[in-house]
Amino acid sequence: MAELVRAVFEHGSFVPETPFDLPEGARVLLTVHATGLVVPPLVSAPEERARILRETVERMKLNPLPADAPRFSRDQMHERG
Repeated sequence: MAELVRAVFEHGSFVPETPFDLPEGARVLLTVHATGLVVPPLVSAPEERARILRETVERMKLNPLPADAPRFSRDQMHERG
């Protein structure tokens, strides 16, 4: 039986996002396809990496969060949709 199940990796374990009907202790084979991760640039020259980091920091400084921005709870920050 093969099914596609979305899960979140929490505290060293994969936790399904929806209930899944398996008996306790059942063994499964997982193939992990991470989604939404940022992939660093494939640059090996130290000068180029430093330039990319400087530009990234400068862009972040140009777009600061407003002081009155809403504060999200942990649950809101980790909400899956």
